[in-house]
Amino acid sequence: MSSDKTYESTSKARDNVQRGVRRPNLPGTATFFGLRTADPFLQYQILGNGLGSGLIEALRGTPLPKGPPLVTNTFLDHYVGLSPYRTILLAMSMGSMVKQNFHLTTIMQEEMPPLNGAVVSAFNTVMNSLNSLFFITAQTSASVNGEHFPQTPLIVGSVMYTAGLFIEWYSELQRHLWKKDPANKGKVYDAGLFGLSRHVNYFGYTMWRAGYALAAGGWIWGATVGAWFVYDFTQRGIPVLQHYLEERYGEQYQAYERAVPYKFIPYLW
Repeated sequence: MSSDKTYESTSKARDNVQRGVRRPNLPGTATFFGLRTADPFLQYQILGNGLGSGLIEALRGTPLPKGPPLVTNTFLDHYVGLSPYRTILLAMSMGSMVKQNFHLTTIMQEEMPPLNGAVVSAFNTVMNSLNSLFFITAQTSASVNGEHFPQTPLIVGSVMYTAGLFIEWYSELQRHLWKKDPANKGKVYDAGLFGLSRHVNYFGYTMWRAGYALAAGGWIWGATVGAWFVYDFTQRGIPVLQHYLEERYGEQYQAYERAVPYKFIPYLW
């Protein structure tokens, strides 16, 4: 980003992260951690206990009848009681919660103020809830034959979800472990998965978000969610972060840009 305007005076207002502010904020951390932990319980109420069915009917939709419960012959049969399809969707909400709480408590260095924690948590809960609501609505559900298992949207969506969540988690973990070495202080990390694209973690997030949406709401909803995050990251998130990094690291970051020309999708874009 070639501009005489500083990150502080321009891009910072569009950023969702407190760049350069490295200090603990226990209320903010607790807010985010607590709200994200509560999300799977909300998704279970939607998927298993019909929360939201009244809204669906008010909008002239039809709640999807629940399929036969998954039988594991363990204690889970008593406490979960969801069909295999719904169990996987619940697991997706749990996986996203665990990954994000791990990132906050183990990897993230920037401050998380309480308001930011509440907003980011609410956004992820809304996205997950839309997935659950689309699934339990017969007119929008990815399940087209009474939750018989498996189905193509679930298979494709699960692969995308698993690969995307791993890419986001592992790329950030690689960078975190590298940064812990005092010898690397002030240097740009250009190895691991970040050697494939400069914002490969954003690509991973987009991939698992689209996969989760596809598994729940079908091809159109999955494509819509994927397109939204591609747009947001390429038009806001990446330019904002790039501005900060170019300003902080100068020529060193410009060399990284030349060495790794792909800003989002490895080997493509």
